[in-house]
Amino acid sequence: MKATTYKDTMINTAALFTLLLLGTFPVMAQQPAAYVGGDQGKWFSSVSTDKARYSPLEPAEFTVAFRQPAHGKTLVIAYEHLDTLVGSDTLVVQNPDSVSWSWQVPGIDYRGYIAEVSLYDSGNLLDYTDIGIDVSSNWSKFPRYGFLSSYQNMPQEEIDSTISVLNRYHINGIQFYDWQYEHNQPLAGTVQDPSPSWNDIANRTNYLSTVEGYINAAHRRGMKAMNYNLLYGAYGNADQDGASDSWRLFQDPNHQSPEFYQLPSSWASNLYVMDPGNQDWRDYIFAQERKAFLAIPFDGWHVDQLGYLGSLYNYAGQPVDPTSTFASFLSQAKSQLNVDLVMNAVGQYGQQEIAQAPVDFLYTEVWDPDSTYGDLVKIISDNSTYSQNRLSTVLAAYMDYNLSSGYFNTPGVLFTDAVIFAAGGDHLELGEHMLSNEYFPSAKLSMTVSLENDLVHYYDFMVGYENLLRDKETVVSLPLSAETGSTSLALSSQPLRGSVWSRIATKGNLVILNLVNFTNANSMAWRDRYGTQTYPDTLSEIRLDFPETTRISNIWTASPDFYGGSPVSIPFVQTGNTVSLTLPGLLYWSMVVIQLDTTITAVNGGQNGLPNSLSLGQNFPDPFNPTTQIEYRLADAGHVTLKVYDVLGRTVATLVDGREEAGRYSVTFNAGSLPSGVYFYRLTDDSYSKIRKMLYLK
Repeated sequence: MKATTYKDTMINTAALFTLLLLGTFPVMAQQPAAYVGGDQGKWFSSVSTDKARYSPLEPAEFTVAFRQPAHGKTLVIAYEHLDTLVGSDTLVVQNPDSVSWSWQVPGIDYRGYIAEVSLYDSGNLLDYTDIGIDVSSNWSKFPRYGFLSSYQNMPQEEIDSTISVLNRYHINGIQFYDWQYEHNQPLAGTVQDPSPSWNDIANRTNYLSTVEGYINAAHRRGMKAMNYNLLYGAYGNADQDGASDSWRLFQDPNHQSPEFYQLPSSWASNLYVMDPGNQDWRDYIFAQERKAFLAIPFDGWHVDQLGYLGSLYNYAGQPVDPTSTFASFLSQAKSQLNVDLVMNAVGQYGQQEIAQAPVDFLYTEVWDPDSTYGDLVKIISDNSTYSQNRLSTVLAAYMDYNLSSGYFNTPGVLFTDAVIFAAGGDHLELGEHMLSNEYFPSAKLSMTVSLENDLVHYYDFMVGYENLLRDKETVVSLPLSAETGSTSLALSSQPLRGSVWSRIATKGNLVILNLVNFTNANSMAWRDRYGTQTYPDTLSEIRLDFPETTRISNIWTASPDFYGGSPVSIPFVQTGNTVSLTLPGLLYWSMVVIQLDTTITAVNGGQNGLPNSLSLGQNFPDPFNPTTQIEYRLADAGHVTLKVYDVLGRTVATLVDGREEAGRYSVTFNAGSLPSGVYFYRLTDDSYSKIRKMLYLK
């Protein structure tokens, strides 16, 4: 059945948000259903967007599918950047099966958002879900890399289904692994008449219609398509195609033993290693790649290598260090092909040289001895250093490597993703299946439905908070102590067994604290070779204490493990130079964001300062029962109103309405006569308005 469109049911977002600012809005954002009731997953089957990323001011199309008829119910959507509401939509569901609507994303480039989607019936919350939205004109700022590896003759419906799944994980770039005919001659046929099918190196039959079908489907979703090939790979008979044997690298200075990568005897050929510094080879392979780009609409070249191969020599007997050629090879490739470039640093081999080349981000295939969670963090940190903090990092890190069948181990995958994402990287793991080894077509393991759902939350989280996780934050140290109840909790600045890893960073006026729970991990080996990593125990009511001399205006938390990743304000106390807060829970990974108050003009060391702009603080406590304090600050004297609204936009309390002088103020709101639920409070003066949400729980 056709989905109802927003045109028939939607209150225009821009108009609604204008009404909201004027104080006559019908609906605002709400806290997650874990706080306010509802039965998550009972009504919503799925929520999706039409693209993995959007350009500024582009319309984003959303679709919600229902598990049971939802005709006549009310759908409420709140769009948030970090903890700030930026827009809202409301619609009445006309179709029992699904509903679609559109939101024009804001005009600021390179920014992540979360859409909180809730279903109501007569004011009662039935269900809720979240989804991330990436607004980025260039995919390489926040790459989320996936792969494809099978190109048999497929109907377009199957192709579209695979790309749709990758789109739900917000994959914005796809590596087309082993799509090619021969490594030294990737295009079968000619530019004018490419072959409709060909055998690849494993003697699988690949189809042009499938490759092109995947590329076109990816482009419709805002994804980039990357043509995979080695920078120096050639078949044994490549000389018959014009690639001279004298361009090869050799294991000896007398060119008697050519370097090659041995493959199964049933395959088309072993792979012989050409000299990437040889200009004749470069001219040859660039010409072959150019043919592929002219015939097939790829967006870039994913350049692969084989890592360290020992002592190598060219045909003239001169020693060759391939890494010394990587930067110039990539620079020439960019100049001659003018496409996106990414190069694999196998085990970090040559990464420093690659980082100086015109690549779009850094890519590391992780191998021993980089076997621990701490090694993953170090690789991401090293890559940032190599590129002067310019380039993002993607790690190809294969999970459950020694399992031959069955399912991926959920805690092993989630711990690895939590570490990579919290450290600012991305994990190449998703394609037609999840990766378990370096030969991408291998699909020996499957994901459980539970793991699939968990990963949706993790990728939504990475997208929604990309500006805190991946946008040039500065890692710092902060004396931090923690306890649960009366028990001290071990914290560590590096991932350690038996502790909570705390990664602390700053960005602007924010302190970003990422916590990953290794308190009962049985191993710190990220690969989880045999799928034995244990599930973590949930830590509840964690008290954190740390020093801070600057006044704090708000602290909030978000986690992919709780509440769909929605931001939740948490209580804190700042006494002198010490701050204490209580984190509600930690399963795998939680993020705490501390907002330092920049609205105070320092006087007498900042203790008696006056605000330099109007500001509205988060109520405390929140949630509350039945009273809560609301603090605000005025930079200038003038008429001020502070009102409280319910979710239907009705005024339930006027706390302030009159002239006030510049300074700090605090008022008490008592909701004792009101029902539990989400409320919103709005502060206005003569020229400005600020809105926040709060939760009343009886």
